[in-house]
Amino acid sequence: MRDFSNHATNRGEGRDVQITDITTAVVEGNFEWNLIKVETDADVTGIGESYRGGGIPDLVEYTKRFLIGENPLDVERLVRYIFQEMSGHGGTTGKVVTAASGIEVALWDVVGKLLDLPVYQLLGSKYRDEVRIYCDCHAGEAYAVEDGATAYAETDAYSPEAYANEARRVVDMGFNALKFDLDLLKDNDPDPYNGRLTNAAIREKREIVEAVRKEIGYDIDLAFDCHWDYSVESAKRLTYELEEYDLMWLEDLVPPENMDAQIEVTRATRTPVATGENRFRVFELTDLIYEHGVDVITPDPTTVGGLAETMRVADRAEENYIPMSPHNVCSPVGTMACVHLGAAVPNFDVLEYHALEVEWWDDLLVRDEPLIQDGYIEVPEAPGLGIELDENAIEDHLLDGTTGF
Repeated sequence: MRDFSNHATNRGEGRDVQITDITTAVVEGNFEWNLIKVETDADVTGIGESYRGGGIPDLVEYTKRFLIGENPLDVERLVRYIFQEMSGHGGTTGKVVTAASGIEVALWDVVGKLLDLPVYQLLGSKYRDEVRIYCDCHAGEAYAVEDGATAYAETDAYSPEAYANEARRVVDMGFNALKFDLDLLKDNDPDPYNGRLTNAAIREKREIVEAVRKEIGYDIDLAFDCHWDYSVESAKRLTYELEEYDLMWLEDLVPPENMDAQIEVTRATRTPVATGENRFRVFELTDLIYEHGVDVITPDPTTVGGLAETMRVADRAEENYIPMSPHNVCSPVGTMACVHLGAAVPNFDVLEYHALEVEWWDDLLVRDEPLIQDGYIEVPEAPGLGIELDENAIEDHLLDGTTGF
């Protein structure tokens, strides 16, 4: 088995540093946010975030068996070390890659602080001073996700008027790009299993899109997410029905496992199609890009393998003239990691913000002003991620039954 432990013995002054601890804290926002802290013997600490959900703290704890004592400056080597040492745990995909993603972000934060550089500079370039944000919105009462189960509100909560009113509210907050969920209760009638949409279900979706467009006009970028729900023929029928509304994209129309099905849907319509958030490492996205099975690629940096792995995805997308808009349902920590990525990637387009209903989202950071200003986040010039956690706020919002840093 390959050995990715440290075999380099020649280090410059001030760069012979060791990891001393790796800890996690699970914050209960609109999702379970997995925050990660990497500590070093240089009294420099880095913070990162892995994609939401269970199992991550245990996997991060396991990595301490071989990462303690390693040099945090070797970010990409250490990520490969995780994949190799945990290959028997499904380490080339899934939750191991997600755990590694959050550790990788924290390592970049450490490196930036040690070298007195912002993360975007470590990634190679700065293409923009601010990153445009699209707001993920919910009509009426957002469906609740608890312990992995989806619970919809009453049907009236998803009326076209509810969508239009929320769109107007969000645009008035300064956002010039927004997204709604378009999978609805009616999708499960008369059969909840086969992914087939009735004419009534498609008509309902058209009415929603039309109502939003009438309310906010065509100068606002507008996308809709379908959460991998539909059969190929239903996905194509839906995209045809919505072509006249000039959407930014329709997202995740069909289940992600079948590449040919994805390509069929994407090529069948002039409505841009986006997908990519639930794939791991560049290997699972390469064919999607080179076969032009997607118009906008949407990897999640806290899932796919971290910032460097997302850069590899972006490089392949750029070769094929495909823009990248990262999926992001994170706390401010993961969001700021994505902001640095957005600064460093030429074909970056727009970044998701998915915590509008979390009133204390900004409280997790020590800062005077909201992170998002008029639909944009300024790229920080401070070392590392350029943010500081408010540990008291973290403690106030820990997931029940868990401990903090």
